[in-house]
Amino acid sequence: MFTGIALGMGLGLAASMWTLLALLGLESIFFLVPWGYTVAKIWGALYLFFIAWVTWKNASMPIKDMSKAHINAFRHGVLINLSNPKSVLFAAAILVVIFPPDMTTKEIALVITNHFAVEVIFYAALAYIMSSTAARKIYLQAKTYLDRSVSVILVSLGLSLIFQKDD
Repeated sequence: MFTGIALGMGLGLAASMWTLLALLGLESIFFLVPWGYTVAKIWGALYLFFIAWVTWKNASMPIKDMSKAHINAFRHGVLINLSNPKSVLFAAAILVVIFPPDMTTKEIALVITNHFAVEVIFYAALAYIMSSTAARKIYLQAKTYLDRSVSVILVSLGLSLIFQKDD
């Protein structure tokens, strides 16, 4: 369970950093360098295709026991989310629309703190639930089907990235 919480904290920290960059003007960078956005979209789609392929390929493989790997879990969570182009695109495209451009430093700090807290609470709850024997048993019975379904969803997301119209 502690490994899952540490991983979630890393994911949350990186997601919060993307939110901060979005609120500080990431969209402006993409506006000034439009090919950068195109590169991020293509790289993101290729990344999603790769993850889909690996997930599909390993769907029927047993899960390794990672319960003792919490030392690297936080770092792994940060790296996963920093290399996740969907996080960048979400921050750049969605968050800047939701929040006004003239936010104060206090308001930005509150949004970042809130985002981090929501991420950590979600991943901690997920780690807690999945640490139960019953939840693990149910998941392991459905793992192959769930992983293959996730693979199809990831390919769909990658295709939507490639074919989405830029405004």
